[in-house]
Amino acid sequence: MHERLLNDELRLFRDTFRDWLKREVTPHYEKWEHDGGCPREIYRKAGEQGFLLLNQPSTFGGLDLDFRFSAVLIEEIALAGANGLAFWLHSDIIAPYVEHFGNDAQKKFWLPKMASGESIAAIAMSEPGTGSDLQAMQMTAVREGDDWVLNGTKTFISNGINSDVVIVAAKTPAETAAKAPATAKLKYTPLTLFIVEKSRKGLSVGRKLEKMGLKAQDTAELFFSDCRVPNANVLGEVGQGFLYLTKSLGRERLCMAIHSIAAARYALALTLDYIDSRHAFGKKISEFQNTRFKLADIASEIEVTQAFLDQCVLDLNENRDLTMNAAVAKLKATEVLSRVTDECLQLFGGWGYMAEYPISRAYADARVWRIFGGTSEIMREIIARKVLE
Repeated sequence: MHERLLNDELRLFRDTFRDWLKREVTPHYEKWEHDGGCPREIYRKAGEQGFLLLNQPSTFGGLDLDFRFSAVLIEEIALAGANGLAFWLHSDIIAPYVEHFGNDAQKKFWLPKMASGESIAAIAMSEPGTGSDLQAMQMTAVREGDDWVLNGTKTFISNGINSDVVIVAAKTPAETAAKAPATAKLKYTPLTLFIVEKSRKGLSVGRKLEKMGLKAQDTAELFFSDCRVPNANVLGEVGQGFLYLTKSLGRERLCMAIHSIAAARYALALTLDYIDSRHAFGKKISEFQNTRFKLADIASEIEVTQAFLDQCVLDLNENRDLTMNAAVAKLKATEVLSRVTDECLQLFGGWGYMAEYPISRAYADARVWRIFGGTSEIMREIIARKVLE
């Protein structure tokens, strides 16, 4: 965020978290990339310092802070080049589902465990054949007595290995949804969300997926074969899962946009250091007009996008509708990130293609943000629908 949005408390939080990253994350991050995931212990350490569930109520273990604190945390992770550290997913995507749609028993049980880092959370929406189309979901949940029986496959699940609890979206039979409260009856495919403990019989973790980037973020497949969960594990109302998912996607997409612009700043910082020390044809690379013009374009795109994101952060704090602007933010920020990392890598020349240079990892990490949380094409469709209303 621009300095104008920061007060003394936010600056102190930023500096404290930045120092913590330098001690607890940066020295180990290369190993985590090699291992294909961050250790569970890093969540406990973050929880001990109060870096998880910043926005949730203190009665459930949170810190009652506004979203600007989350935005600062997301930015600092990206500025440290630690893109695989998925605190934002745990705290800013999954915890709000429990906070907003869970009952008191669910909130009292899960949120304090998530705030302390004792329990790591994941969310399972994506399936092998559905991509961004939630209404094409094939996983089913059928009521049998006091239980629900889940069957299906989920893929691309971040925190899929480390997680202790997963929020699972499943298709509920129409006749079941018809028995749900009137407020849950929807015109589209009825989905229901379930809180599923990883220890449940019938839930198995598949292979750790090997990705081109974000290697320090464990990503896996999850298989559900007659996995029984009690009715008490239903999150919110039966059949209303689609509405819950679409309501929550605005915040998720804004988090991704915030990360993307901070990651673009990180790529620019790497490049500025490099071009000031490398020479070609008798002068620094930074002294060539082509380089300077490219840097001007990069900086302009970052700053203009940042101004829009700052307004979105303030809108989220005021509970304003983010459906349109979050889609705009994610579309532009992720595409700016892709252009910036590509241009920055080019300025490194051949060395930019070498894995030992951080710009190479930044380039690989950048690509997925145009896919996460709805592809750029889906963002354009959302924006077009709003424009044509």
